[in-house]
Amino acid sequence: MTNRENFFHLIKGGKPERFPFILSMCDSLKAKFRDRYKTDDYLSFYDIPFAYAGNGPSRNTVDYSSYFSPGEVDYINHYGVGRKKGSIAHFEKFISPMRNFTSPEQVWAFPMEDYLAGYRWDGLAEKTAALKKKDKIVISGGLVIDIFEPAWYLRGMENLLVDFLTDPQMAAACLDRMAELKYGAAARYAAAGVDVIIYGDDVGTERDMMMAPETWREWLKPRLAKAIRAAKDVNQDVLVYYHSDGDIRQIIDDLIEIGIDILNPVQPECMDPFQIYNQYKDRISFWGCIGTQTTMPFGTPDDIRKTVNSLLDLGRNDGRLILAPTHVLEPEVPLENVDAFVYAVKSFVPQN
Repeated sequence: MTNRENFFHLIKGGKPERFPFILSMCDSLKAKFRDRYKTDDYLSFYDIPFAYAGNGPSRNTVDYSSYFSPGEVDYINHYGVGRKKGSIAHFEKFISPMRNFTSPEQVWAFPMEDYLAGYRWDGLAEKTAALKKKDKIVISGGLVIDIFEPAWYLRGMENLLVDFLTDPQMAAACLDRMAELKYGAAARYAAAGVDVIIYGDDVGTERDMMMAPETWREWLKPRLAKAIRAAKDVNQDVLVYYHSDGDIRQIIDDLIEIGIDILNPVQPECMDPFQIYNQYKDRISFWGCIGTQTTMPFGTPDDIRKTVNSLLDLGRNDGRLILAPTHVLEPEVPLENVDAFVYAVKSFVPQN
C-alpha cells in the first residue's frame, strides 16, 4: 500500500503494513539536529509520511502596542498576545491584552487579523492536491481550530475561568470572538481537501480536568461541536484530530459524541495508552502515546525501542494508532533518542 492507502486503512481499523509516525522539534533541538545532519528538514530526513498545508500570512497586520506598557513585552504575536522571553531556551511568558477589560463590548471591539480573507486561503487546495500526489497525508497547518486557548491567551487564564463562574456575558464574548473565526477556518480547510484538521484545547492537567466536566460541557463542548460540524458539513470524510494534554478521560465519550476521529496525544504520564486504546479502539483512533516528559528526554535508546515496540504490538491487529511524541521535543531530548524512535517505528514487520 502507498502511505495514503496504509493510513486510511489503519484509521478504519485495518491491519497496517507499517505505522505512520511524526514528530516536531523546538528551535533549540532543531539547531542541534541541523548541526549534526546539515539540514533543517527533519520531516524529509526521517521520511515522515505527513505534510502540513495552511493559510498564508496577513498583508494587513494589526498594531497591538497600545494594549501594553512600554517595555512590558518583547514582541506581540498575531493574536495580539504579548510575549516576554524567559531565561531558558524558547520559553516565554504570556501577557494578555484583554486582562483589564470589563465589558463584552471591549472584547468585540478588539481588532483581529484578517484570518478569513480570501487571499490568505488562495492556493491551499492546489498545494494540498500536490502533496497528495507525492503520497503525503495532508494535515492542516497554520491556524489551529482551538477556541478556549486563544480566548484565555487574550483574556488571561485565571480571568476567563473566573468569568465562567461570575461573568457569563464576558466569558461568552471571549469564546465567541474566537469561535466565529475558527468555524470559518475549519470550513476552509475542509473545502481545500486536507485529510486531517487539527482541533484542540488543553483542558487537562496531569491529575484531572482543569475545570469540572460540567463546566467544559456548558462552555466548550457546544462550540467545539459547531466547529466540527463546520468542517464535516463541507467534507464529511475529513478527519477531526483533537488535542488536549493531560488527563481528559472524563470527556472522551463526549468528544466521540460530537465527532472527533483521532485523539491526541494520550499523554502516558497521566493516561494509560494501553487502557485507553483497548477501551475506545472501536470508535476512534489515537495519535501520540510516546512521553515527552519521561521516555523521550530521560530514557535510553533501548528504552525508546521497547516503548515503541510495545505500542506497535498493541496496534498490530486493529490499527487506529499513529505514533508520535506527545508534544514538541524539548532541548534535553538526545538526538540519539529521536533516531531510536524513528527507526524503531520503521522496523515494524506485519504478520500475515
